[in-house]
Parts: sequence; structure tokens; C-alpha cells
Amino acid sequence: MPRVEILQLLVSPVHRLAGRPGDGTPELPSGELVTAVQVRAGLGLVGDRYFNQPAHRNASITLMAVERFPQGEPYAADLLRTRRNVLLRGVDIDACVGATVFLDCGAGPVELAVRSAARPCAWMDTTLGPGAQRALRGGGGVRCRPLTDGTLTVGPALFGVREPGRAAAPDAAWRDPGAATGMR
Repeated sequence: MPRVEILQLLVSPVHRLAGRPGDGTPELPSGELVTAVQVRAGLGLVGDRYFNQPAHRNASITLMAVERFPQGEPYAADLLRTRRNVLLRGVDIDACVGATVFLDCGAGPVELAVRSAARPCAWMDTTLGPGAQRALRGGGGVRCRPLTDGTLTVGPALFGVREPGRAAAPDAAWRDPGAATGMR
């Protein structure tokens, strides 16, 4: 299985990007970045604003790849600015829409159904820097539904994509997502 790295985890109890981007960036408390988070099947991340929210059950967790961030100043690869939940290095997560993936930080795999793209909004130009919204089109991350309970932690993890048509089971066939993308 390919190894990836979880660089950051964000659990935010409230929606912070409200109003208009032209009003400026609201306070984004650093206490929302955590080193570990509990995942609950069908519900999301314990303590997050989308946990057990019926309207968000199919999109309660968002993942993003650090490789997709615009390069150079003033851009900073930071979940406080993008409001995604999991920042990964080493996998093109945007290519996994429609698949079931897993992340295993050592306590067992957490399976996620990758439901849709997390399209960047106008706030990205305010929180990341001018032109970020356009630069992140097609690479703003993905929205997922958690299929199993588990724990995610900052640091190295195993990553895999379940082969289409396979049921969730310990012996289900998983493929190496880095083989097709060149990312590891």
C-alpha cells in the first residue's frame, strides 16, 4: 500500500467564513488545528460543525492535497484558510471522486466514500491570496462520507482506493492510486 502523509487536521465547531469575502478575513483560531480526530461512520468528525448534520452526511469530511495549492507568495498550504478537514501529501485525492478510499494511521483503516469535488469559492482569494480560487479549480479537494469509525492522526498513513464493485471487507481488493498519477 502507498504511504501518504496527513499534514494537518481541522475540526471547527462553527462555520467561520460568513458574510462577504470583501469584508476581509474573519478570525481563524489556530485551536481548530488538531493532531488527532475521531471519525464516526455516516456522521463525520467528532466536534466538527458538519458532524451529524443531515444536510451534510454525504459531505461531512473534506480532504485536500497540498500539491494542488498555488505556489509562491502569498499562498500558504493551511487548512485554517481553506476550511477543509484533512490536508494530505502524496496522493491526487481530486482524482478519486466516485471511489471509496481509506486512510490508515496505524489504528486501522478509515473508509471514506468520495462523493464530490469541493469547489473553491471566492473566499479563497481572501484567505489564501488573489487568484487562488481560479488556481484551485479542479483541485480544491473532495467531500466525503465516512463509512467506518476510526481515528485519523497527523503523520504518515497508508492510503488505498477500493476497486469498483468490491464490498467493504478486510479482504477487499485495493489498488495503488500512485501508480496512475505518479504521486506517492
